[in-house]
Amino acid sequence: MSTTATPTQQPAADARGTGLGRLSWPLALTGSILMIAGSLMSWSYNPRVLGDLTLYFNPGALQIQMILVGLLGLVFTLSVRGPLRKLGRFLDAGRALQRLGLGAAAFMALVLVAITLEAGGLINADPGAWVVLLGAVLAAVGGHFSTHRPDRDITGVRLPAWAEILLIVAGVGAFLFLAADALSLRDPWQFVLLLGTVGILCAALAGARFFDWLGIVASRHSRVLMLAAFVAAFAFPLTQQGSDANMSIATQVIIFAATAIGLNIVVGLAGLLDLGYIAFLGSGAYVGAILSGSAFSTIGWTPPFFVTVLIAGVFTAILGLIIGSPTLRVSGDYLAIVTLAFGEIFRYAMFNLDGNNGPNLTNGPNGIPAIPDLNFFGFDFGKSHDLFGFTITRFSNYYILLLIVLAFIILVFVRLNDSRIGRGWVAIREDEKAADAMGVNTFALKLFAFAGGAFLAGIAGSIKAHQDVSVTPDQYQFLESAFLLSAVVLGGMGTVGGVLIGAVILKLLPEKLRFFSEYRLLLFGLLLVLMMRFRPEGLVASKRRKLEFHEEDEQLAADIQKVHLREQQ
Repeated sequence: MSTTATPTQQPAADARGTGLGRLSWPLALTGSILMIAGSLMSWSYNPRVLGDLTLYFNPGALQIQMILVGLLGLVFTLSVRGPLRKLGRFLDAGRALQRLGLGAAAFMALVLVAITLEAGGLINADPGAWVVLLGAVLAAVGGHFSTHRPDRDITGVRLPAWAEILLIVAGVGAFLFLAADALSLRDPWQFVLLLGTVGILCAALAGARFFDWLGIVASRHSRVLMLAAFVAAFAFPLTQQGSDANMSIATQVIIFAATAIGLNIVVGLAGLLDLGYIAFLGSGAYVGAILSGSAFSTIGWTPPFFVTVLIAGVFTAILGLIIGSPTLRVSGDYLAIVTLAFGEIFRYAMFNLDGNNGPNLTNGPNGIPAIPDLNFFGFDFGKSHDLFGFTITRFSNYYILLLIVLAFIILVFVRLNDSRIGRGWVAIREDEKAADAMGVNTFALKLFAFAGGAFLAGIAGSIKAHQDVSVTPDQYQFLESAFLLSAVVLGGMGTVGGVLIGAVILKLLPEKLRFFSEYRLLLFGLLLVLMMRFRPEGLVASKRRKLEFHEEDEQLAADIQKVHLREQQ
């Protein structure tokens, strides 16, 4: 392992260096050990709660998750004082331990709430749960009062190329395993607690600045990361054992992600707030349905599907030009209101194109049902197929097709972002008047962003029509536009990875949290509030947006400058 980092000044001991400050390491060590030991004990008297947590030295799934949390806490503790002290020179172990302890304490509080509700009272909680809770509190206190600070910049650490590539592949494989495991869970409490575990681990690693280093590693091996991600994505259907329910959710996630990347051009790059973007997805879906050969189609022409996809994309792009020409002359709040109105106008237009209030194109509120499955060269997407002993179901067929389309959309986005057009969009987003003064054709570029984003959404919509079997106006309401915009903001505007993560979170969570019924939107709102408070730049933010939201963070600016210089070298 090599590093180009320069030593940083170790801060002087403050009030934390006395009293509890001297006890911080023993407290953190004791807390980590208690979290592991308590996870080997019984958590609940009732074996039907949370997957049977009643056995000693035979941990269930949730207990194994907490053992992993405890082991990570042990690693951070021993990096402060112990055999892993060299690692502690690069990691902010104190902050990581504090986050890990607080997260573990919240996790155990949720476990106790679940036991209380599912088993009929808190009396059903066994000693192991209380031991883990005590350990989490001790770890948080130890981390809070820790005086340890790293004296080296972790972003300068450079491992051998093969080790970094192996780390990327292992991370992608872990994400594949996690996604498959999350979809297989039927108990909503177990699903929520699994997400809680992932959140604890990510928060602790982020506190240690591990993800700052991982982002640099990923940028050095971006092609390996993209290849590994798509290999894992194509392998995902093989992990579902022919489950159509899980693959249905997965296809919806891919459609949502592809559409969100198109919106990312408009919002993330050009900075145009579009609240009616779902209309472009609906336009593509209606074009695909009308030209599908359905018995309810009002046009008796069924071109090859590849021609249909092209027609859908071009039609939505033209629609984007028609809508964008007058509306893009306004900006800010006015643009948001106009696009919101466009989304509602589209939906009501689909209601009225029923032969009574207008030409008969969409069958009005009944929509176009019975859309036939795709058939490419004898390959029927509506039937199951066997591949190397694995069953590839109907939704798996569409999932693989959508992955190919998603790869195309990502390629278009990346190429545009790295081009002169992309730089023009960024200039418009930063300061439209300054960009116009520098000779940038702002109106043409904004119009192209609108049309380009609409084109990508139309392509995704044409496939969605066949996957959903029917198209109705009620599928394309304002709430869907709000979710798409939230995916872009939550994941990180202007980035591909961030939008993909945001799409997965916002499409997967509502499906798996049906147990909470009407409270799902409340939880979603709380998540957004917390994100805007603690990480407004998004989960995967570009360097520029990090500085925009953290201008006062001089250390962040210095780190980004170092990374930029290393990339130039």
